[in-house]
Amino acid sequence: MEKRREINILIWISVVFVAAFFLPIESERFNTAIVATLDLVKWYAREHVVLCLLPAFFIAGVISVFVSQGSVLKYFGANAKKWLAYSVAAVSGTILAVCSCTILPLFSSIHKRGAGLGPAIAFLYSGPAINILAIILTARILGFEMGVARTIGAVVFSVVIGSVMSIIYRKEERVKKAEQMNIEPAPEKRPMWQTSFHFFTLVLILVFANWGSPSSDDTSSAWYYIWSYKWYITGFFTLFLGYSLIKILKIKWQWVILSGVAVLISAILSDIFIENAKLSPLVPMIVGIGALSIITLFDKQDEENREWTISTWGFAKQILPLLAIGVVTAGFLLGSTHDGETIAGVIPNEWIAMLVGGNSFFSNLFASIVGAFMYFATLTEVPILQGLLSAGMGKGPALALLLAGPSLSLPNMLVIRGVIGNKKTFVYVVLVIIMATISGLIYGWLF
Repeated sequence: MEKRREINILIWISVVFVAAFFLPIESERFNTAIVATLDLVKWYAREHVVLCLLPAFFIAGVISVFVSQGSVLKYFGANAKKWLAYSVAAVSGTILAVCSCTILPLFSSIHKRGAGLGPAIAFLYSGPAINILAIILTARILGFEMGVARTIGAVVFSVVIGSVMSIIYRKEERVKKAEQMNIEPAPEKRPMWQTSFHFFTLVLILVFANWGSPSSDDTSSAWYYIWSYKWYITGFFTLFLGYSLIKILKIKWQWVILSGVAVLISAILSDIFIENAKLSPLVPMIVGIGALSIITLFDKQDEENREWTISTWGFAKQILPLLAIGVVTAGFLLGSTHDGETIAGVIPNEWIAMLVGGNSFFSNLFASIVGAFMYFATLTEVPILQGLLSAGMGKGPALALLLAGPSLSLPNMLVIRGVIGNKKTFVYVVLVIIMATISGLIYGWLF
């Protein structure tokens, strides 16, 4: 055993040495890919982690701690009515408006609470896919028929893929169903409306904090006018969160008020001293998350409040390292595309545009695979596709990428395999790619 361990160490040392020895630093494409990797990591850290992932971890913690197992089993469990379970899962994206990474802690949470594989997978796919803002943007920029096709495809995908996964692993689902038949759910600690109020307050804060700006040439519309007040709207919902912390979670009102004052002061100071409009909201968000963590961890009134933050930390520990690996890998291979700028990775963007022209089986399959592995933040897939369409991409492959891309990514896959295992993750990814390819072919043939 000791000998094998030493041999493994020697092999890894040799691999690292050879990689360093032949490092192609003289290659312009390699250096550009390194820049793209660092650019994507920086952008991801600034735009996604604080405003999107951290609130999502707290929402997952709510499901894990405050939402009773009985409630999860009622709507998503193996014994739940199929039409109800899949209906709730399939429309979840219209409420959540999250990306392929933000949905992960929520998926992990309901899976651990006993959700059936089929409804859980439907929820995993639909969360990022049926983003109402992204669908509206798709219809306005890429055409009404593309927006309709994306909507129908996303709903159908979530139900079909969840159902197929449930059928493939029906033996496991039968066992889970039998086990859940014998579960006696503990009585609800508080009325369901209170837990729902707390949950949806956090969801609304997440949604409005991540509301992307409309098109720059659309500044006169009501949509742009409402968006310009997004931080005031987000701040308004934090008042509801304060109410929930005091009245529902029974945290001392002095602590909540003090936390609110700290957030308000940090918001004013960041607005004065930080010129970058995109970075200034991060300061009050960090202060708010830190304050929320402290007052719940040190709360003596209810042990569940402390468990909420500990559960949130558990999701962060599980998911963030894998996401970091995935973002670095995706940036190096496929480059960084955001805010209208593109930095190529090792794989040239021209190759991708060239390979997805027309409406052949290969072009649709290739678009589905690239979309599945590439990372798309919420709403960014639309301007990316707009550029690819202008470069010669076919309409069929465009839809295929839209249906495979937002719900999957390399970081997303790495985390999913940690929740449901390698085999189920492989089957899920393959099903998404196959259905996206078929949908692209049909759409390209019709239009």
